[in-house]
Amino acid sequence: MSAIAVENVSKHWTTPSGQVRAVDNVSFSLEQGTLNVLLGPSGCGKSTTLRLIAGLDHADTGRIWIDGRDVTHLPPARRKISMVFQSYALFPHLSVAENIVFGLRVRKAGNADRDRRLKRVSELLGLSALLDRKPGQLSGGQQQRVALGRALIAEAPVCLMDEPLSNLDAQLRQEMRLEIRNLQRQLGITMVYVTHDQVEAMSMADRVILLSGGRIEQNGAPVDLYETPANTFVARFIGTPPMNLLRLDRVGGDAVIAGTAGPAVGPVEWAGGTLGVRPEHVLLTRDGAFAATIVSVEYLGADSILLCRIGEQVLTARVAGRVALSSGDSARLGWARDATHFFDAASGKRLATEPIHQGVTMFA
Repeated sequence: MSAIAVENVSKHWTTPSGQVRAVDNVSFSLEQGTLNVLLGPSGCGKSTTLRLIAGLDHADTGRIWIDGRDVTHLPPARRKISMVFQSYALFPHLSVAENIVFGLRVRKAGNADRDRRLKRVSELLGLSALLDRKPGQLSGGQQQRVALGRALIAEAPVCLMDEPLSNLDAQLRQEMRLEIRNLQRQLGITMVYVTHDQVEAMSMADRVILLSGGRIEQNGAPVDLYETPANTFVARFIGTPPMNLLRLDRVGGDAVIAGTAGPAVGPVEWAGGTLGVRPEHVLLTRDGAFAATIVSVEYLGADSILLCRIGEQVLTARVAGRVALSSGDSARLGWARDATHFFDAASGKRLATEPIHQGVTMFA
């Protein structure tokens, strides 16, 4: 049985300029004890979807199930969930301990039960020595742990998180990602985590649901979105730098990269479509199949980002270390056949890449 099931759920807003489809007929199910990320750009519907699961907003259509119960019309307090918001929303006049147990006090939990839960959660989060402090005496990371503690102390089977790390600096975000993931595994809870940061999604999630315009673009494991993107939106959103998308033209009986005379990259039926290759899969080699001109070189230390012109299009390559190239230099580029992706020009959807017809040139 799924921990959470969302079936054909929609949420529309009426504005002076017309109707906004914040969530448009979305369906998915999440397994128990997994960490699931709702990912996408601002305005894609991820936070609205989370609020619908929480009961903070009500769906216009569809149904929502949590732990086998239809909760579509239940208030948040009856959904057996906990939630962590982007804003820590801590009470400044209460101590850390009082902030963490606040919800239990409202629900009139017994003193012994409150103390037991507080001890467990504070030890899990490393807050035991800070229980008497006020939020103003804590660092940003410590305040985030208090907000997590307030959610975890409820011992709810489902925890919802709405961009909880966006107020932290880069190093703290990395540390908290590890902490949240470890806590989720240790406690065995089902977590739904909203973010626009693909690094958080790829490093933390068992399952990523990538949204755009209120619809699901792809739903799968992080490796699926990276290795087999369903369309050009997924291909460009996942990966840093994003995937190169190169338009294909026809030369003779083959599809080639637009602006070049070859080599062939696919059957002629793919002419007019799009070839995708990730920057980290582009090889800089003397025997590369494609002649290129270097547009710019950005040295990052561990690797370098090269902008290269192939025919009439610009391609990004990510190569290890420094390169002895500068703007205007010539280079040869290539990539393995299994590193290529092909997409339909009109729909942007992924095309099957096998079989590649006999006679197509192998790349470097």
